[in-house]
Parts: sequence; structure tokens; C-alpha cells
Amino acid sequence: MDVFEAIESRKSIRAFTDQPVEKELLDKLLQISQRSPSGTNTQPWYVYLCTGDVKQAITDDVLKMAAEGKSKKYEDYDYYPPVWRDVHQARRRAVGWGLYGLLGIEKGDREGSARQGARNFKFFDAPVGLFVTVDSYVTRGSWADAGMYIQTIMLAARGLGLHTCPQAAWIPLQEPVFKHLGIPDDQELVTGMSLGYADKDAIENTLVSEREDVSNVARFVGFG
Repeated sequence: MDVFEAIESRKSIRAFTDQPVEKELLDKLLQISQRSPSGTNTQPWYVYLCTGDVKQAITDDVLKMAAEGKSKKYEDYDYYPPVWRDVHQARRRAVGWGLYGLLGIEKGDREGSARQGARNFKFFDAPVGLFVTVDSYVTRGSWADAGMYIQTIMLAARGLGLHTCPQAAWIPLQEPVFKHLGIPDDQELVTGMSLGYADKDAIENTLVSEREDVSNVARFVGFG
């Protein structure tokens, strides 16, 4: 698979098979991904992978926290703004309702929405959970580096026949992640990720989110 095919075929998978991912393949994935660029080669990221009982313990504790209403807010972690501008909110709603439409979840169906939301914390049944962190003292440049690392992981995964789903959903409920993975308190969670083999028969995996036309985001200056 060439890089263009990897980019075009990467999408957020929300239903995985139970086929395990061999540790040797994960080692290869991380070796490749370590070539990701970073400012002055700081390589500020850390990556934690889990499966089996540890992954299940994270799921159980996070679902319990959610049920008890202990979820924090994204803005508590300076992660997302409390209010989105209209253009960004419209894109969020479009992909959300695109997914819910495929799953038959209608507007106002709180139970259905909650059930699908909880799928995040089951890693969409993927055999591997992955979490990327950075040191707490670093700032925006290093977070940008971590973003490039995450993208490299997702594209390298495609090259190895795997699929992924990056998940910010873990941010408001991250305490069990730190606990069960032994993540030091002086690190911050950038994202979670589900990783494995896509369930090709799952309707939710037919979703391909729309992208803005390049003319609306790019500006060519000085080209004549």
C-alpha cells in the first residue's frame, strides 16, 4: 500500500473484529512510527498499549465513572473550547448525525446516543487500546509533534493492514487510564485510540466523513 492509498483509506473505525494483533506487529508499527517528525527532534511523545484484562479494567472503571456522573469537561483540560464557532459545530454535528443515521439513532434518542457513546470506552471491541501522552510541562509545539506522531501511527497501521479510531472521548474520564497503565502524574493525555482489524460487515464502518473543499481552507499567495 502506498502512502496515498493509506491516507485515502484511513478512517475512524467504530466496529472491530476480535482478531488479535500480534505483539510483533505492534512492535513493527511503533518502530515505523518513531520516524515521525518533531521540532528539534525532541520526540516528546509516550505511547501505552493495552489488551486483555488491563484493557477490560480500564473499560469497567470508565463506564462506572460515567454512570456515576463523574465525567469532567474537555475545557477542564484545556482540550476543546466550551463553545465552538458555527462552522466547526456544523461539521461536528454533520459527522455525528451521519453516524447515528446509519445506526438508526434518531434525534432525541438519549438512550441510543448514550449506548453508542459508551462504545468508545469498549474500544469499539478492538483488541488493542493505545494512549499517547506528553510531559505536562511542554506546550503547543510539542502537542503538534504528538499530533504528527498519532497521524503516523494511523497511516502506518493502514500499511500493516490494521485500522484505528482516534478517541478524544477518554479525556474527560482519564483517571482509570492513568491508574491501570501506570502513567506518571507529570504526563498529560493527548488521545486514546482503538486499534485492530475492521469489521467489514458493520454498517457504522461505511461512514466516510466529508472534507471541506480545499478552496475554503487554502490560500495561494504570489503564484500569479
